[in-house]
Amino acid sequence: MDFKIVLEKLVSAFDKMDVRYALMGGLALGVWGVPRATVDIDFLIRRDDLEKVDRIMHDLGYECRHRSENVSQYISPLNLFGEVDFLHAFRSASIEMLQRAAEKEVHGGSLRIKVLRPEDIVGLKLQAIKNNPSREYSDTADIRQLLAVSPENVDWNLIKTYCGLLGLDEMYDEIRGGLGK
Repeated sequence: MDFKIVLEKLVSAFDKMDVRYALMGGLALGVWGVPRATVDIDFLIRRDDLEKVDRIMHDLGYECRHRSENVSQYISPLNLFGEVDFLHAFRSASIEMLQRAAEKEVHGGSLRIKVLRPEDIVGLKLQAIKNNPSREYSDTADIRQLLAVSPENVDWNLIKTYCGLLGLDEMYDEIRGGLGK
């Protein structure tokens, strides 16, 4: 997959069609300074924009392989374009994540893209752990690395809120304690 080409095409189309989006997943970790191997691109989008996204993806030659209330997955028959996954924002917490997204430069400044803030990436990783406890080891490692990049700028109250919402209060102490706080 050529991440640069795919991101340029998608971000250009999202901007043109007024799609509310933010990069998440492995590429978002990389934007914030945590290199992570990944094979796909993950976005959070407003569920209200799903028809626009579907049109964009089909115009680029992608096929929708899966769609549910919460997620959709598109795969291109061309290896160059790979797989793109979308998490649908329709609850207040995920809509607020989109509103907080930061615009960042990627690929040497050749592209500006909206990226979830580190705290919101942590929130989604905590949700993934809650839904699938077998992910705890790898996702906790991602969380620690992400927050260690710039711990003085972390909104710890937001992370504590996510832990509380998910019934993972002990994770907050583990994460914060692991960073020497």
